[in-house]
Amino acid sequence: MNITSTRLGLALVVGSMLVAAPAFADEVKAAPAKTTIVLVHGAFAEGSAWDKVVPLLTAKGYEVVAVHEPLTSFNDDVGSVKRAIQAAPGDVVLVGHSYGGVLITEAGNDPKVKSLVYIAALAPDGNQSANDLLKEGPPAEWLKELKVTDGFGALSPVGIAQHFAQDVPAAQQKAIAIKQGWTAMVVFDGKPKAAAWKTKPSWYIVAKNDKMIPAAAEEAMAKKINAKVTTLATSHVPMVSKPSDVATVILAAAAAKPADAPAKK
Repeated sequence: MNITSTRLGLALVVGSMLVAAPAFADEVKAAPAKTTIVLVHGAFAEGSAWDKVVPLLTAKGYEVVAVHEPLTSFNDDVGSVKRAIQAAPGDVVLVGHSYGGVLITEAGNDPKVKSLVYIAALAPDGNQSANDLLKEGPPAEWLKELKVTDGFGALSPVGIAQHFAQDVPAAQQKAIAIKQGWTAMVVFDGKPKAAAWKTKPSWYIVAKNDKMIPAAAEEAMAKKINAKVTTLATSHVPMVSKPSDVATVILAAAAAKPADAPAKK
């Protein structure tokens, strides 16, 4: 074996790799990051509320994060959403259910957020709380099934079965009741500083048979934020009872080009 020629051959191979390396690094650096879908649950709930939707989104190649808010204060909850946004690769589609709509209205002002999806959700204006949105009209029937201890509330199993998730199987209703997050009542007084829906394209799913937030109120909020609306004949939890329909709306928001998105007034 000619050691000199072998060394020369190795030098040529290594040299060619070194020449190619910067070009490869540039390609990797230039590759766009995937869109991340960040899912934000509401009150009396936790991240597993999205379990049926998550695999439908990841199957399409999207990064997905289900936030687990502490439900201890509005600022704590917004902070948990903002951390998820900052940790996400690429741009973000922010999805909020119920009280989660208040959170995405504030956290959605982050420049990484490209669009908002409200699912049977509250969509306040800046300096407007959940309580401000719901104070009109008679007290809701579900409030009779709200248990409050030391300032934290949870729905009774009857409240879950009759008002929160009346269109899902009994076994699943029981699981929802067991896993729900105790929610500090003060979170409903939290007010976004600015409403992200004023500058970000928005989608809205109206739950026609909702007994937590009246469907008429949902329709009014969807109109106010100039959202692209889908109406589903579901309870307050369409992501549980009709996950495929919910995933379709989220995927539409994720895939929408600027020209396809609902225009802002």
